[in-house]
Amino acid sequence: MSQGAGGQHVSLLEVRGATKHFGAVLALDRVDLRLEAGEVLALLGDNGAGKSTLIKALSGVHKLDAGQIVLAGEEVVIKSPAEARAAGIETVYQDLALFDNLSATENFFAGREMSKFNWLRGFAFVRDRQMEREATNLLDSLEVKLRIDKRSAVGLMSGGQRQAVAVARAAAFASRIVILDEPTAALGVRETRNVLELIKKLAGRGIGVILISHNLEDVTAVADRAMVLRQGKFIGEAEATGANHEALVGMIVGASRYAVAGRSGTAPQ
Repeated sequence: MSQGAGGQHVSLLEVRGATKHFGAVLALDRVDLRLEAGEVLALLGDNGAGKSTLIKALSGVHKLDAGQIVLAGEEVVIKSPAEARAAGIETVYQDLALFDNLSATENFFAGREMSKFNWLRGFAFVRDRQMEREATNLLDSLEVKLRIDKRSAVGLMSGGQRQAVAVARAAAFASRIVILDEPTAALGVRETRNVLELIKKLAGRGIGVILISHNLEDVTAVADRAMVLRQGKFIGEAEATGANHEALVGMIVGASRYAVAGRSGTAPQ
């Protein structure tokens, strides 16, 4: 939590009036979002609700037609994934974007390889040992245990281990926000539990987490708050608790009435 001028609270991230068209289709219709440091915010909604469009705007894949993105009190324009990463925003998509033929360490530093330029020979050497030490230290700090040598190809790892590598890679470079798109999809019970524990550790380090998930049990296990989109519009939000399970489902499917428990609910009655 930070403060602006005059001691006013400044959220880690604010999206104001996000609007995006794809031809005649209105994918986002003046959507607002707020995320605090160390908070896990679940972003819920059926397919086509606008979730992916919103996170792709935050990660630099799409440019909003209208609206503002305010990061730590300053308005930013994110034109590319590289600019999002430079701003401290890392995204883990459902396909993980891992290179199956590379090791966990090589995947960690893909596109960010540590190197030392050799002035005599005119080219740079990759610092393999330093990268391996840093990857090992990060995995250890997040208590990620791989049951396979970190130098082995990630294609040989289980789904949960691959997911952990992708999330840990995001954590390695995210100074502010990690966005996770269905991080437990197709995982077993134990692997799901490990990934959810990793999400909690990210929040414990003060990183804001945006979690897209269709699994409300996972959401209530790790999220502080849940907001719902439907057909590109913000429908409402509520504390991510078991008591609000029915209300969240009602928002997702478009029920006419749903009662929200807790103080954070903003759903219409």
